[in-house]
Amino acid sequence: MSGTLPRTDGGRTPARAARPAVMTDVAQLAGVSHQTVSRVLNGHPHVRQETRERVLEAMVKLGYRRNLTARALVTRSTATIGVVAFDTTLHGPASTLFSMEEAARARDYRVSVVTVQDPDEDAFAEAVDRLLEQSVTGVVVLAPQRAAVRVMTGLPPHLPAVAVEGGAAPGIPSVVVDQVGGAMAATRHLIELGHRRIAHVSGREDWIEADARRRGWEQTLTAAGLAVPPPLAGDWSPRSGYEAGRRLLTELPDTTAVFVANDHMALGLIRAVSEAGIRVPEDMSVVGFDDIAEAEFLRPPLTTVRQDFAEVGRRCVDVLLARIATEVTWFDGPPVVVPAQLLVRDSTAPPRNPPPQP
Repeated sequence: MSGTLPRTDGGRTPARAARPAVMTDVAQLAGVSHQTVSRVLNGHPHVRQETRERVLEAMVKLGYRRNLTARALVTRSTATIGVVAFDTTLHGPASTLFSMEEAARARDYRVSVVTVQDPDEDAFAEAVDRLLEQSVTGVVVLAPQRAAVRVMTGLPPHLPAVAVEGGAAPGIPSVVVDQVGGAMAATRHLIELGHRRIAHVSGREDWIEADARRRGWEQTLTAAGLAVPPPLAGDWSPRSGYEAGRRLLTELPDTTAVFVANDHMALGLIRAVSEAGIRVPEDMSVVGFDDIAEAEFLRPPLTTVRQDFAEVGRRCVDVLLARIATEVTWFDGPPVVVPAQLLVRDSTAPPRNPPPQP
């Protein structure tokens, strides 16, 4: 028995039936990239009008019919939330992402993640395109850096979106931890213990959270009538905390307490001052930020500010689903703020020789 298909076309045997046109066919005919076609389909603002018209003309010639992406955006048939993340190697973004996945799963949604190395417009647009090709119902952007907030203005206007961690572009709701409030609580705790010379190790300069924690420290010192020393720059890593600790000993030798912008840098700083014979907390108090899993098991257990990432994840998913359900295209309101909590452990204590009250 032959495996040849029966001839039904009067002697012509096509290799296969004609297939419908796909996005790659449109891109080839229009002389553009696959990503450009996707951007035209999704109403991306950063496409030249001439290019847009050429792509649309190619669609008409090929009889291209779009897949279910547009329908899914309305019906939520895919039950998938897209996430654009700029740095998932650090504690904050990684914990936020995990909490969002847990919250989405509890609401019968899946999460699809695209990680972007550099927060520039092209990389961000490509990430959003990849998510739209998966028919996501909405997008969450982990936006801890100022540059990440800027590129969010390129989101397609029809796409429900929420920013989390740092800030949001105009028209997009955001869910944030009260970074300033957490930093103020940490600094106030040190002042109430009797410290008057309180230094700060800051996070990455381009991170919104680093700026907020520094401002909380500055505002609390100023309100108490205390001097505000220049911050010691860090980059969130234990190594940068170690180097900041060594600079602290020479640049700010009278310091009796330090508020460090995250726990990993606090770990490095404690190592640096301990090598110099300074005991924590007997000679110097140290407060961190984040409450990483190791914080309570350090020697001494670290006083720190806890971020409720589980609540951030829940609130973020709920805000996005509400935005999808109401089909709101513009948001003009305050961010959803999740409180931060000071956890007092053994790395802080009253100074041995407290100075007179100011």
